[in-house]
Amino acid sequence: MNRRLLIVSASRLALGAVAYACLPAHAQAAYKISKEKIQQAVAERFPRNYPARNLFDITLQTPQLRMLPEQNRLGVQTPVDLAGQALNQSYKGMFDVDFGLRFEPSDLSIRATRLKVNALRFDNLAPGVAALLSAYGPQLAEQSLQDVVLHQLKPADLALPDGMGLQPDKITVTAQGIAISFAPKPLSQPLQPAQAS
Repeated sequence: MNRRLLIVSASRLALGAVAYACLPAHAQAAYKISKEKIQQAVAERFPRNYPARNLFDITLQTPQLRMLPEQNRLGVQTPVDLAGQALNQSYKGMFDVDFGLRFEPSDLSIRATRLKVNALRFDNLAPGVAALLSAYGPQLAEQSLQDVVLHQLKPADLALPDGMGLQPDKITVTAQGIAISFAPKPLSQPLQPAQAS
């Protein structure tokens, strides 16, 4: 029985690898998602309001996405409005964050991960308040972007690779969007040594 499992599993992997290699170059490159689609997915979550210790409210407006292929990351610059009881006036600023990407197999989604806050700055803001807000930046990034779904694949999108024994592997950021490459699936059961007959 173990020998049969070994033969079937090896055959499936070999067949999948051969079929994948024989695809036209444009088909085997990757599943691609355009920058515009990702921008739309991010924009759907904004504007968002975050109260900070009942002192003031921070409102994040719609972010502008930027591709960072040299770092294999995405970045967003988000206009920010700051107002509240502790302030004499409202302020406008900019929130700059970049992040990596991960594939979530449970719902076939591409999600933001490993957030890095580059800046949270406001024009004409008192130094003490500016320092407080800078410390609040990582929490704000976590609340607004960590694990956010940037794209949801459909089962039909993965039907061909799945039929060839392949699964999503690396996610690569390009100037035009992102590309998901595929790799052979691991064997479903560990292989056992063949029994001597």
